[in-house]
Amino acid sequence: MKVLAAMSGGVDSAVAAARAVEAGHDVVGVHLALSRMPGTLRTGSRGCCTIEDSSDAWRACDKLGIPFYVWDFSDRFAEDVVDDFISEYEAGRTPNPCMRCNEKIKFAALLEKALALGFDAVCTGHYAKVIRDEAGNPELHRAADWAKDQSYVLGVLTHQQLEHCMFPLAETPSKAQVRAEAAERGLTVANKPDSHDICFIPDGDTRGWLAERIEMTPGKIVDQDGNELGEHTGAQAFTVGQRKGLRLGRPAADGKPRFVLEIRPKDNKVIVGPEALLAVDELRGIRVSWAGRPISEVGLGTEFDCMVQVRAHGDPVAAVAHVEQQADGVCQLVTRLVEPMRGVAPGQTMVVYQDSRVLGQATIDSARSTAWDPAKVS
Repeated sequence: MKVLAAMSGGVDSAVAAARAVEAGHDVVGVHLALSRMPGTLRTGSRGCCTIEDSSDAWRACDKLGIPFYVWDFSDRFAEDVVDDFISEYEAGRTPNPCMRCNEKIKFAALLEKALALGFDAVCTGHYAKVIRDEAGNPELHRAADWAKDQSYVLGVLTHQQLEHCMFPLAETPSKAQVRAEAAERGLTVANKPDSHDICFIPDGDTRGWLAERIEMTPGKIVDQDGNELGEHTGAQAFTVGQRKGLRLGRPAADGKPRFVLEIRPKDNKVIVGPEALLAVDELRGIRVSWAGRPISEVGLGTEFDCMVQVRAHGDPVAAVAHVEQQADGVCQLVTRLVEPMRGVAPGQTMVVYQDSRVLGQATIDSARSTAWDPAKVS
């Protein structure tokens, strides 16, 4: 096949490209430039799209003897990822920009351009599997190495996108093996640290970064019963589950820490309370999509058993789910958790599984708890 290898500049994408070449495919490497000002992206192990990453990607392609290009996706990245990140915080939600980048950039804009140029597939260094069912339809599954599994961040992929995805690291038992293979192949990124954190916030100060882009207005911090405890400088700077930075000045009656339970931008209130009230039993998600062909049970109102995961490396929780249509015609994915889950924030992505298969995903619109009634806070 004619394969476009997305080269992040890391060891995983380099080894994935090498395996695609070794398998006999016609491979071309491409690095995505996501900013016209690369210095505004995080460097070292905290970035994935910087100048140094581009150089590392070029060196890997040169070693493999394949063509290398840099594609400028900075405008799309700014609109679909950065602007979305800001608007979600303005609405009091906590977004996952890496999910949005996978959805809008790496497996939408990139794949769209690749297909237009005659490529058959896009190859990446993600740890996940594409398995064909009996009818030949692609399904997304967890990788062999569950410790490195990245199927969660790929939960946004559609059936059409999975038809053109290649994940050569799917069966690799460990990251250590990938690094060893990179060293054997003479790739200079063999020992390069993994990237993490938000690439477009250079100093890691999310609150400070948002303060320059969102109008922050002082408001009240109240407890779960509506009692006023203090003031904040901007509700959008907080996230559900947050403990530090509340600056209340006095301890709770029981002497235990308080946590952010809810953010209400419209009322400009931050609601805090004991850790126990972070536990939620029901998640409702919007922007629902299915990874591959949906299972038959996803018709409106039909319940199905699943596992729900709300963080890239979080533990999945057993749940019963169904799709529900709202009065405005928007469909929601509703999951009732068998065991409560703590610290879930609107804006996070819930990915639903059956065994190792990813069924689909939704953006959490609300997380509800039977232990606390938000309506008590007017």
